[in-house]
Amino acid sequence: MAKAYEELELQDDFMFGVIMRDPKYCKPFLETILGIKIRKLEYPESQKTIDLSAGAKGVRLDVYVEDERNTVFDMEMQVHIKRNLAKRMRYYQGMIDLNILEKGGDYNELKKSYVIFICTFDPYGQGRHLYSFEYLCDQDPSLTFGDETVKIILNTKGTMDDVSPEMKRLLEYIDGQTASDEFTRELDDAVQSARRNEKWRLDYMTLQQEYREKYNEGLEAGIERGIEQGIERGIEQGLERGIKILYCDIHMTIPEIAAKMSMTEQQVEKIVAGFGEIKEK
Repeated sequence: MAKAYEELELQDDFMFGVIMRDPKYCKPFLETILGIKIRKLEYPESQKTIDLSAGAKGVRLDVYVEDERNTVFDMEMQVHIKRNLAKRMRYYQGMIDLNILEKGGDYNELKKSYVIFICTFDPYGQGRHLYSFEYLCDQDPSLTFGDETVKIILNTKGTMDDVSPEMKRLLEYIDGQTASDEFTRELDDAVQSARRNEKWRLDYMTLQQEYREKYNEGLEAGIERGIEQGIERGIEQGLERGIKILYCDIHMTIPEIAAKMSMTEQQVEKIVAGFGEIKEK
């Protein structure tokens, strides 16, 4: 069940997207995570949707921003333990690249990109606050692949002394602990202010309604398909039982059964194959 809007915290993807719309918070957030200085962020987009075709699985990104060096940053909150986290990151990366190429660019114009998952659980169980991945050569780890893609997983439950004190305090705040420095207090003030924003409250309620409608549509479609499959399987099982009686009990031949059931001999043989040795035709 979805949280009430007044209960949303920074770790909730809607609130995270709302707060990170403001470069005042997004810029130092990224700087703290990556240990770099960013002069400015350009065109920050919250909940950017990438849906390249009707048949493709669309992606709604929590926070999608670019800096002055033409680097793309995608940040996603992950509060539920999910399998295939790495493959989900791979899919997000691919969608981002395809979205860039969709605008008419060629391969050389693909931007350096960071896909960052902020997890309130430790996906690898090593106690690290940060897991960073880039492609390296198996034969010579000092040789990078050079595709300029970086995937970072942050763990708010980390126990190791592997990140800066500022980053540790930030992750602790995301995990639900009290704000303990200037930046986390600013973030907390922004969250409190956002909770009083009626427009964002309405946006959140509208989004939740859309989610409920899609869930119900999927549920109804699933039930309907389940009924169809049940009927299909019931007919199939009934047909198998009928042929089994004709073949095993009444001892009709395959050609006789085929004629009686308006089926080909090959279709009958396929079903009869599961009953044991086929009698001579």
